[in-house]
Amino acid sequence: MVSKPAKVQVSYEDEVDDLTIEYPSSDGEPMAESEWQYTPLTETVSTLRVRYHERDDVYVGGDMLIYYRMNRNDVSVAPDVFAVFGVTGTHPRDSWLVWREGKAPDFVMEIASSGTWQRDATEKRRIYAEMGVTEYVRFDPTGAYFTPALVFETLEGTEYREQPLTTDADGVLRAHSAVLDLDLCVTPDLRLRLFDPTTAEWLRTHQETESARRESEAARRAAEAENARLREQLEQLRQQS
Repeated sequence: MVSKPAKVQVSYEDEVDDLTIEYPSSDGEPMAESEWQYTPLTETVSTLRVRYHERDDVYVGGDMLIYYRMNRNDVSVAPDVFAVFGVTGTHPRDSWLVWREGKAPDFVMEIASSGTWQRDATEKRRIYAEMGVTEYVRFDPTGAYFTPALVFETLEGTEYREQPLTTDADGVLRAHSAVLDLDLCVTPDLRLRLFDPTTAEWLRTHQETESARRESEAARRAAEAENARLREQLEQLRQQS
């Protein structure tokens, strides 16, 4: 896996952390405007958490307030999805304080909605560059706000540079994340999926994993019932002979 450390643009060298200041865990805004945003948000966060569940140096969060100005609890941003590599512990956080955690996120994704997509492309883009977020992704689950539905940018110096996308034979739009070591994919029906290029496998969502578990359990029970039936038949034949 390639995980690049965030280039910290924000400096705290001349400040002293005031531990008496409280940092709220909510800004009063809804988690998502509709199911169009909620589904890819929750699926991506849960899928990435499963992906890195065996690593205690990777934190994956979603819709969490990130404070990036020391001693300023009125300055924050809340990415839809973010991942941080090289941190200590994966314990739950109420919020992310960049100066206390030691670094900013390495990867951020925003999911477009009517009320957010313009700010995602302007103000938030500037903030993430200032924080030193290595990769910044914007995804439009409706196709109503920008085309193509995926924008993938990497930080070069202090500015983001948009990276080219590819489209495979099935019409799947792809961008490779060096930070996650995964392909970010958008299917023709505008569904966001994660693909592991090393194993050439799609990462399963929680729902897909649960469905596969139920199918496996049903198959196991069917096999046990069939084996029991065959044993009963053999026993009947033995008694008749």
